[in-house]
Amino acid sequence: MLTVALTGGIASGKSVVAEVFARHGCALYRADQEARAFLAPGGPAVEPLAAKFGPAILAGDGGIDRPKLAALIFGRESDRRFVDGLIHPLVARARRREIARLAREDRTKIFVSEAALTIEAGLASEFDKIVVVWCAPEIQVERLMARDAIPREEALRRIGAQMPAEEKLRFADYIIETSGSLERTLAQAEAVFTMLLADAGRHSSKRRREAGS
Repeated sequence: MLTVALTGGIASGKSVVAEVFARHGCALYRADQEARAFLAPGGPAVEPLAAKFGPAILAGDGGIDRPKLAALIFGRESDRRFVDGLIHPLVARARRREIARLAREDRTKIFVSEAALTIEAGLASEFDKIVVVWCAPEIQVERLMARDAIPREEALRRIGAQMPAEEKLRFADYIIETSGSLERTLAQAEAVFTMLLADAGRHSSKRRREAGS
């Protein structure tokens, strides 16, 4: 099974690409959704975060108030590192368990992990292939403003807290540029999937040869 990291900055278009891969039968793991589960009531990140930031960080249901947490850590490097250091290992362990389960079942050729911070978390080496999604900075700002209903200054602050796109591109095996029309993005995603499918075939053949040697 080929393991693929699908990454890119906030509001860059990762989810659109992920849906294309999923429609073609890839096993899709959404790291952000997994992280939310760890912040839900009873989740393993709730107690450490409440101890660090105080009870005001809790929502009414006993989980973490994610908007409050996001507002608190953006622009505060030490606090952001604390949260990342707590959440990233939890997500990574859950992903590894899922990869192991799918490998045992042998029912899918490609596993795709959609995660914005794969490279920042130092996890790129755990994947066979890296797909980086990016768009022009101004378009990214406009998309984030529209998506989250936030002012331009806040959008710029959130984008500035992440690794610049040009740095992520250095890790890429495949690049999907989403500044243009949806149709163009979808066409690129289809083309990249075709290449990943070929990679999966080569990967499987290599594993069989290694097992037989």
